Amino acid sequence: MAPPPTDASDASMMPNAPVNPSPAAAAAATVVIVDDDPMLRRTVATNLEDAGYQVMPFDGGKAALGYFADGGRAAAVILDWHMPELEGPEVLRRLRAAGNAVPVLFLTGHNQPIYEEAALAGGAVDFVDKSKSFGIILQRLRLAIEGAKAIPAVASGTSTAGLDFDDQSSRAAWRGSQIDLTLTEYRVTRLLAARAGRDVSYREIYDLVRGEGFRAGSGEQGYRANVRALIKRIRQKFRDADPNFDLIENYPGFGYRWKDGAGA
Repeated sequence: MAPPPTDASDASMMPNAPVNPSPAAAAAATVVIVDDDPMLRRTVATNLEDAGYQVMPFDGGKAALGYFADGGRAAAVILDWHMPELEGPEVLRRLRAAGNAVPVLFLTGHNQPIYEEAALAGGAVDFVDKSKSFGIILQRLRLAIEGAKAIPAVASGTSTAGLDFDDQSSRAAWRGSQIDLTLTEYRVTRLLAARAGRDVSYREIYDLVRGEGFRAGSGEQGYRANVRALIKRIRQKFRDADPNFDLIENYPGFGYRWKDGAGA
């Protein structure tokens, strides 16, 4: 667990400005909060309830995992990194191993890129610094929930021979071999397959991952480096199952495409 938030960070989470989540995202949506800091847990829970969400708070990973094992459901999970007994990344790993694709956002005091990269590689959909205002946290949560509902469907008549998707578990298989994709990687692969034979821009891929218009990286086009790293991981996972896999092509300066009619 990171050090308890200072007075300043507590203040940043107070709803000192109106925040308006979309009704579709907030209506009856349950958010699980997992954090061993009771003050931060209460603060986030109170603000989420004020924004229209139902909240299930837990002081540790084992209790949260028990909730899901008993059939509990959630629109998203807000997860701390350092906690007694089970740290956040291990909680995330166990959720994914159980086939649970619920969107997970890390809310942590760690702001170094190495932690964010590890979180996203492990299957988290976002990584938010605890010092951010509650308005930002709420917006990122809303994007995660709406993004999970917007996994693109493969269009009728589009050839994706050899590639199978299970949207219930967010799992993909290539020629009968399961590909161990994170939820984010699954969503991007789904998008590329839905557009087989057509180019998908860096911006559209990044918008799917982080929300429309979100800025990241250095400079106006800095987000492209994040997309390249993401596609590199996806390609490698397919190549682990099939060394000859080459269906994700790069259109230099624009984005990527899934080869149309390939894989038969």
